[in-house]
Amino acid sequence: MRTYLSYLLLPICGLLWVNCSEKTNEDHNTVFTKADSLTDSYLAYRDSMLQSWNIMINDDNQKIRAMHNLLHELLVTSADNQEQLRRYEEQLDQLVRLRYTQQSMGNSDVVEEYDFASATLVTELISLAESKSEFTYNTTLQKLVDDIRIADQRVANYREEYDIIVMKYNQFLERNTPYLTEISNHDTIQKRHLFRMVAAE
Repeated sequence: MRTYLSYLLLPICGLLWVNCSEKTNEDHNTVFTKADSLTDSYLAYRDSMLQSWNIMINDDNQKIRAMHNLLHELLVTSADNQEQLRRYEEQLDQLVRLRYTQQSMGNSDVVEEYDFASATLVTELISLAESKSEFTYNTTLQKLVDDIRIADQRVANYREEYDIIVMKYNQFLERNTPYLTEISNHDTIQKRHLFRMVAAE
């Protein structure tokens, strides 16, 4: 009799255990809070901003590299102006140090100073290269000048794309900051600066 009861109780206990574990799993699967949903959106916005920023900075780096290459070509092909070309080289090195960051661009002077220094160098280097008699047949000089000019024209487009993402991110923060404190240290959840605001000041 005891053995019979054991055989009878075992399947019942097994069923109860399966039902309980399924219920526990269901509870775990259904607990999806607003904070979880916001976390996904928050991280997606941050990734988009970082990607847009990196594309813009990498393009700016390529422009500066083309300017260095142009200077090198001018140093090789021109016996005169060596001192002036070396000064340009120093200014180019300083340009990288002057460049704004996502944090420093909150100060409009930082962006304006960089833009002025960059635009001045672009104009002077292109003018110098095009004034050389060998420019008409030196395809390397011509290509470098084209690369610099085209990259310089792309700056506004990249900044506009970055601003669009930042505006969406800032609006997202305005609507959801109280919930976002659950997923990150409040100090790190801050609005980002826009190039458009810098230009307007």
